[in-house]
Amino acid sequence: MTTLSDIGVAAVINISSALLFFVAFAILRLQPWNDRVYFPKWYLKGLRTDPVHGRAAVSKFINLDWRAYRGFFNWMPEALRMPEPELIDHAGLDSIVYLRIYLIGLKIFVPIAFLAWTILVPVNWTSTGLEGARIKNITSSDIDKLSVSNVHSRSERLWGHIIMAYAFTFWTCYVLLKDYEKVASMRLGFLAEERRRPDQFTVLVRNIPPDPDESVSELVEHFFLVNHPGHYLTHQVVYDANKLAKFVKKKKKLTNWLVYYQNKLERTSKRPEMKTGFFGLWGKKVDAIEYHITEIDKLSQEIVVEREKVMNDPKSIMPAAFVSFKTRWAAAVCAQTQQTRNPTLWLTEWAPEPRDVYWRNLPIPYVSLTVRRLIVAVAFFFLTFFFMIPIAFVQTLASLDGIQKAAPWLKPLVKIPFIKSFIQGFLPGIVLKLFLIFLPTILMIMSKFEGFVSISSLERRSASRHYLFNFVNIFLGNILTGTAFQQLSSFIHQPANQYPVTIGTAIPLKASFFITYIMVDGWASIAAEVLMLKPLIFYHLKNFFLVKTERDREEAMDPGSIGFNSGEPRIQLYFLLGLVYAAVTPAVLPFIIVFFGLAYVVFRHQIINVYNQEYESGAAFWPDVHFRIVLALIVSQIVLMGLLTTKKAASSTPFLIVLPILTIWFHRYCKGRFESAFVKFPLQEAMMKDTLERATEPNLNLKGYLQNAYAHPVFKDSMDDDDDDEEILSMDLETENATVRTKRQSRRNTPVPSKNNDASSPSVP
Repeated sequence: MTTLSDIGVAAVINISSALLFFVAFAILRLQPWNDRVYFPKWYLKGLRTDPVHGRAAVSKFINLDWRAYRGFFNWMPEALRMPEPELIDHAGLDSIVYLRIYLIGLKIFVPIAFLAWTILVPVNWTSTGLEGARIKNITSSDIDKLSVSNVHSRSERLWGHIIMAYAFTFWTCYVLLKDYEKVASMRLGFLAEERRRPDQFTVLVRNIPPDPDESVSELVEHFFLVNHPGHYLTHQVVYDANKLAKFVKKKKKLTNWLVYYQNKLERTSKRPEMKTGFFGLWGKKVDAIEYHITEIDKLSQEIVVEREKVMNDPKSIMPAAFVSFKTRWAAAVCAQTQQTRNPTLWLTEWAPEPRDVYWRNLPIPYVSLTVRRLIVAVAFFFLTFFFMIPIAFVQTLASLDGIQKAAPWLKPLVKIPFIKSFIQGFLPGIVLKLFLIFLPTILMIMSKFEGFVSISSLERRSASRHYLFNFVNIFLGNILTGTAFQQLSSFIHQPANQYPVTIGTAIPLKASFFITYIMVDGWASIAAEVLMLKPLIFYHLKNFFLVKTERDREEAMDPGSIGFNSGEPRIQLYFLLGLVYAAVTPAVLPFIIVFFGLAYVVFRHQIINVYNQEYESGAAFWPDVHFRIVLALIVSQIVLMGLLTTKKAASSTPFLIVLPILTIWFHRYCKGRFESAFVKFPLQEAMMKDTLERATEPNLNLKGYLQNAYAHPVFKDSMDDDDDDEEILSMDLETENATVRTKRQSRRNTPVPSKNNDASSPSVP
């Protein structure tokens, strides 16, 4: 049984640890040798250099200027000072819209918490339902007196919860509507004002049908010359270059070592030596520079052979291609229409931007994707539902009774008030957190196996599965296992017709567990996020042992992107907990508000100074965010209906049936009104942007810009820029009525490619 004092102890521990982390961060960020850890984004942009504090040797590591420590927590107002337009230019739209999720949490829960604590908490506290004889076998605590469980069955006070459920629903929907409209407007404005990018002119074509007479490249060229006359510009076929990529990666590593040893020779004037065995620990001692030159030469020859094999072997050319057009309008038409009467062939979609392409999945045959996704769906089902078994087992052990049964010799220790409060108010949340450490990695591996071709789609799919996992295992799992184990004696000693009453009353009793979980997973994790202890340690270890060149140093300090696949599902779990417990146990809400407030400030700081977004999707993830909040709202309404049913409020419960119906209608309205802005590009916007570009840049060499934009990274270094001196492309439709020559003997099926292999758009008489 968790009491208010137990939660108070857990709160004190979490607040103390969070403050300790913030103080440590405020000190560590001022030290010169940590500057690249806490401000790497500015270094990667070339806008910051290593700080210099005095001439003393110790000043290279420690900031001796006492005046710098006066503004101890200046980083918080500094994080809030940068205006949103400047922040979009600095970090991109994806990062800014990600921050808006935290803002929505504050917009939703601050007014809800005010209403709940003003109206519902007095209604619940002044009732005496938990003292009734009917539920005397249910374990409860002081905090449960703040919940609906403390209201008597058939009480008129339950009308207050119904009215508040309506108020909470309408307010949440209003906030979601306004933010959906705002984000859609931001996306369209961002796309309209954005600088030219290759993905604006390019579509990804998959499932290209085989042809016995023509190559894939010729087939693609001819198909688009015939079906998109006057608009097709160039294309790049997809190669299976995964093996070649491994060779190139190995060569880069060896080249980096060679630079290191050459720099060492310049510093010491002594030729460095190394051992050729495992990690240089044993083996023959050789000259390090000559050894690496020899190995690089061998590997270069292997790369040439493998490159020729990839370029010339038909089996290495996949039935997919990146096709670029002369205008954004033409690309939008192609990406958003069906190309042939057979809907399974010549499938087109918007190409991800080159940074966003996950090259390893492009060679996966399209026909195998369905099988892969079926395998992953089955694997995810077993991962999700069998994960409840260890959670239930460990959660049982992490209770006082479980510890006393598993280790009787600890019984005197767990009776100490502080230890008892720690076990009941803190330990269960830690146990659950430990179980979830490796989950994002497992889910990302599953998404990669499914065959998604962009990093953004990988992260969105992984986030969807992570949310479902959290819903089943953290929310439902802890409620059900908690009810089943903690109320076992009550089930045994009561008739079967009392089971629904016991379960319905016990569900809000798990609020105390979720409060501790929010503090452990939310408060402490956010404080640890800004401290960046793991990146700090790893950077200094790499800098001391592994960094050999400036490129190594940049790679060591690069923190990567914000981690949408793991961060967004965690946020959605707090939306779920807040909406479910708003009308059930309002005591949860202040803890959630603290989380959203802290997280917004911390992640704004991290986006400005730390995280370097790998790609830009233009906030394409927002429909998923909106849907999951709506889903949490529907779940909260269903839970409240179930609770009121156990309270035998037969006359008032039917009034709640309208809420899920209205919420589903609201979601369908938002989906029809705004979602198209996130999956399609309006032709009107595309034409306006094309017209403006033609007026401002009439001599633009677009083909030279797009020719190698989607070439595989392993080819880019060796590609000759053959098109630099080509004439400037005109935008007229001179090829509209052209006839394209073909090798094909029959014309029954799709027109086949021309003999022009330069992937251009010639006009053939």
